Amino acid sequence: MSPSHPKKRFGQHFLRDRGVVARVVAALAPQPGDRVVEIGPGTGALTRELLTQMTHLDAVELDRDLIAHLESEFPRERFTLHQGDALKFDFCELAPGGGRLRLVGNLPYNISTPLLFHLLDQAHCVRDMLFMLQKEVVQRLAAAPGGKDYGRLSVMIQYRCAVEKLFDVAPGAFTPPPKVDSAVVRLTPHRAPPVAVNDPERFALLVRAAFASRRKTLRNNLKGLLPAGDMIALGIDPTRRAETLSLAEFAALSNATTSISIR
Repeated sequence: MSPSHPKKRFGQHFLRDRGVVARVVAALAPQPGDRVVEIGPGTGALTRELLTQMTHLDAVELDRDLIAHLESEFPRERFTLHQGDALKFDFCELAPGGGRLRLVGNLPYNISTPLLFHLLDQAHCVRDMLFMLQKEVVQRLAAAPGGKDYGRLSVMIQYRCAVEKLFDVAPGAFTPPPKVDSAVVRLTPHRAPPVAVNDPERFALLVRAAFASRRKTLRNNLKGLLPAGDMIALGIDPTRRAETLSLAEFAALSNATTSISIR
């Protein structure tokens, strides 16, 4: 199989539109001294453009056929390729001492959500992330409370990052064209969270429980975690659904569970 032939099991849709590539690189605007890591370089369309503006680039790629192709094209003194699964990769190992990484990439749609959660765990060593994603996912990242796009992903991303949707990308920019539109988003980890959370792990577990069944009320989804009376004391109606709660309200619920064991 040709290395340029996309593999369905990896969810590959190779970016080919040079205009879109140029817009991504312009949005990233790499500067001297930046430690940039590209996730899933594919056939190297974005890599090629990045290296016109940088002295060195790191990349993480799983597909061995693509690795051989990339290593044959780009000089090793300027391009370091790490073979591995981005879902398991320790990106912080690449961060310079005391510095932070800039991540960029056209992420495989079939792993984008779990990959974003994996990257949130390493946000302390990341300066910013510029990703091409399914447009629907970008809408979920940026969604405000009250709509169908607002969910667990929205809350967890917005707790850790500022979200900025940059531009849409049509299917024809890729080979093969995906069946959905794409969009480019910038995620910038907060230096300090926008809301006070006593225990981030407990917050994550509570948010997961609150959205476990979108049609159920907080009273039902949080049963055993937080009494309805405690929600009322916080000014939160237990008959509401999770999708109506603000980030601050999720923080308040989480902080109220400090004496309760969440399993």
